[in-house]
Amino acid sequence: MKPDSNNVVQFTQVNKWYDKLHVLKDINLSINKGEKWVICGPSGSGKSTLIRCINGLEPFQKGKLTVNGLALDSLSEINTIRQQVGMVFQQFNLFPHLSTLQNCTLAPMKVRGLNEAQATEIAMHYLSRVNIAEKAHQYPNQLSGGQQQRVALARALAMEPEIMLFDEPTSALDPEMIKEVLDAMIELADSGITMVCVTHEMGFARQVADHIVFMDQGEIIETAQPSDFFENPRSKRTQQFLDQILTH
Repeated sequence: MKPDSNNVVQFTQVNKWYDKLHVLKDINLSINKGEKWVICGPSGSGKSTLIRCINGLEPFQKGKLTVNGLALDSLSEINTIRQQVGMVFQQFNLFPHLSTLQNCTLAPMKVRGLNEAQATEIAMHYLSRVNIAEKAHQYPNQLSGGQQQRVALARALAMEPEIMLFDEPTSALDPEMIKEVLDAMIELADSGITMVCVTHEMGFARQVADHIVFMDQGEIIETAQPSDFFENPRSKRTQQFLDQILTH
């Protein structure tokens, strides 16, 4: 059977344990090119672990996971996949001794082999795209949390990945800074890139997502389009979660 060229991430019966703790249970998920997926659920449900499997940051013990047709079962494939998959974390993980621009040009020069002029042109393009270009020569400690997270987003985009992963990218931010990061992500979503985002920002999910996944205790409880997810959840557990999170 010829693989679907439109499919970019495929989980098939993926299971993961931390010692005896079963953190991912028979995960099946098929993500197509250009789709926007939001993964939500209570703390400890396996959300972050699931997306960290996509770029090999978390190994799994059972099942199959392919990214762009490559199976995550060898170091060489993982290195190839990581060049195709960008990630933005809860913490900004910027190098404090490097300027905004240097943070964004380092990986394209080291990994993709671009020269400084090429890397700078690409970095400035993405810094402009997330509205932070004027801070190109400032250092992380001179930036607000929201600005640092937008730099982290530009840094990931400067590798020109095909897939972007977001692991609760606004959870470390003050409330007034959340909007500027979400606005940058919404603009990115409109560009057609494939996105998988772990978040509790349900307004963002409703606006951007093609599909929403609700997880609890390592299992996918429900997968639905936003309108169905919010207005007619099938699972009682999903309804309980929504009742709690939408009233806070």
